[in-house]
Amino acid sequence: MKIFRICDAFPQREQFGLAQQMRSASVSVPSNVAEGWGRGTLPDYRRFLLHARGSTYELETQIEIAKQTGLITETDADALIADTNEVERLLNGMIRGLNARQ
Repeated sequence: MKIFRICDAFPQREQFGLAQQMRSASVSVPSNVAEGWGRGTLPDYRRFLLHARGSTYELETQIEIAKQTGLITETDADALIADTNEVERLLNGMIRGLNARQ
């Protein structure tokens, strides 16, 4: 995962701060999708997809903080935000599809 590679380059003082928060948010996205699917009901799946989408917004904020504090370059931040936006787009499509089935 790009987030893990980029966070590995953070200074030691951030390894248990912002870097850990970014790793956690990035892992939360697929974890919530999987957990929601595993619950076996469409309402649960939708709820966990919303949690996953929330984690993408959290990650975007953390990427912006990392950029503003000079921990990552603008180029890296832009690439990460583009990836995050793509995941959001996919999650939104899945959520819309589930909403249409209810």
